[in-house]
Amino acid sequence: MSDKKAVIKNADMSDEMQQDAVDCAMQAMEKYNIEKDIAAFVKKEFDKKYNPTWHCIVGRNFGSY
Repeated sequence: MSDKKAVIKNADMSDEMQQDAVDCAMQAMEKYNIEKDIAAFVKKEFDKKYNPTWHCIVGRNFGSY
C-alpha cells in the first residue's frame, strides 16, 4: 500500500482515533479485497476497541457493514 495515502476530509474523532482508523483500514486492505469485507473488519475492530455500535462505509461502491 506504499503508493496510496489516507486522506481524512472531516472527522469528529480524536487524532489518536483517526490514526487508529487509518491503521485499521490499511490492515483490512492488506487482508481483504472486497469492500464489504474491509468494512466489516474495520467495524468489528472499532466495536472491540471503542465499544459498539460503529458503521463503516468503504470505497466508491459504498461497501458497508
